[in-house]
Amino acid sequence: MKAAHGMALMVRNAVMQKELLNLLAARKGHFRLESGHHGDLWLNLDLLFVRPNHVRRFAVELADRLSKYNVAAVCGPLVGGALVAQTVASELDVEFYYTERFVLPERDALVPVEYRIPNGLRKMVHGKDVAIVDDVINAGSAVRGTLAELRSCGARPVVVGALLVLGSAAPGFFAGQNVPVESIAYLPSGLWVPSECPLCASQTPLEDIAADRQNFAERSVWLPTPLTPAPIHRR
Repeated sequence: MKAAHGMALMVRNAVMQKELLNLLAARKGHFRLESGHHGDLWLNLDLLFVRPNHVRRFAVELADRLSKYNVAAVCGPLVGGALVAQTVASELDVEFYYTERFVLPERDALVPVEYRIPNGLRKMVHGKDVAIVDDVINAGSAVRGTLAELRSCGARPVVVGALLVLGSAAPGFFAGQNVPVESIAYLPSGLWVPSECPLCASQTPLEDIAADRQNFAERSVWLPTPLTPAPIHRR
């Protein structure tokens, strides 16, 4: 019975991962990400929330996976992360908080952004066990910034959750912080500091995502097939 149940769960998770990936508009190339790192995959996450009911069931599944951590609150970075986090908080019947993005003057530095909880909410989150939730995590600048901000408020981040995790950079970082990562889907993805980027070495043209974001939707294509799911890891 145990083996059959485990097999059924694996099949269910694989189907859910494939269905989630089919919602994403993706593009391969050479990109400067928000964190300052260079990557080879870009996802247009704005399109993910055009049909809320399509995303909701994945957020509900994520809430189920986070329920074992018994958090008192869920916090997500604006914009997409907060949308998912609010649904997760509603499903868990706990408090919801969010962080706002602030660009630092050192635009060319790695992770040139901070994420801050509004002043009126900082005291409320103090002393609480919190789940950090995002839509998609790659380098993890938004969830890292949210982690630092929650700790500065005296909260205890106990788990990170996401619909999709790209690559191993963020899970590796949070493992070092003793914070587990839970996700619905996982995909391998290249991520490099600029000085070690093989795409720079091959002189592949670089796109600055922040500068080019408005034009991205016109060039995006739906690519459900190339986004081949990687083996599922329950984090």
